[in-house]
Amino acid sequence: MKYLILENIRSAYNVGAIFRTADGAGVEKIFLVGYTPDPIDRFGRTQAEIKKTSLGASEEIEWEHRDDSQSLIDELKKEGFVTVAVELGKDSISLADFTLPEKVAYIMGNEVKGVEESTLQQVDKKVEIPMKGKKESLNVSVAAGIIMYHGISG
Repeated sequence: MKYLILENIRSAYNVGAIFRTADGAGVEKIFLVGYTPDPIDRFGRTQAEIKKTSLGASEEIEWEHRDDSQSLIDELKKEGFVTVAVELGKDSISLADFTLPEKVAYIMGNEVKGVEESTLQQVDKKVEIPMKGKKESLNVSVAAGIIMYHGISG
């Protein structure tokens, strides 16, 4: 079982792209945390950018909005999920060395700031995507796609 937590993602286009890829990768649920935009706004209107880039996947995948990651991570750990922040750091392991657990919740952070420090202190593991060029990061929707397809066979 695979869940995704999008923590303080600014761009509705990134959120929509992540929904679309998540559908293809078999993600069962997406949690939208903090100021990450929802597919349906607080007035019940469809968020046009998310609908456009998700090509309808935002209507297929279960989603839920949460104010913060900390209480959510606590709940998921009690349900047996391994929580994994996707973040470059001195205590991160390479994605190539990460074995996909049966129940995983990946946390993707803000496009500029990354995963919140308080969240990083709470997760079970931190993984990073190996980079070969001069840049240290990828667009969050691209990184999410790589992460979601890790360990999928056939």
